Amino acid sequence: MTDQYRKDPETIAALSRQQHAVTHETATEPAFRNEFWDQKDAGIVSGEPLFASKQKFDSGGGWPSFTVPLERANVVEHPDRSHGMVRTEVRSAHGDSHLGHVFDDGPPEEGGR
Repeated sequence: MTDQYRKDPETIAALSRQQHAVTHETATEPAFRNEFWDQKDAGIVSGEPLFASKQKFDSGGGWPSFTVPLERANVVEHPDRSHGMVRTEVRSAHGDSHLGHVFDDGPPEEGGR
């Protein structure tokens, strides 16, 4: 399964400047002005099974927020001490793409922290 989800030069070259900055340089998309923040359609957000729209909740922050990943093994968490904060970065396990950060505002009854 690991070989199925990996970065390849063709896919990377097809990314927009913003997509590349977010996934490869840990940039942040503008709140409320990004492709998926209010997306409600059923489905998987990425080609690599990371998060499903049915685990999505409205955090009010302007970015997609999910309570739990589809497969815990497909996401990894790393300490992030950038910007004078201590927080937890989330990355895709196989593609090593930046996905965002963990926050403690998820609904606990749905698996959130």
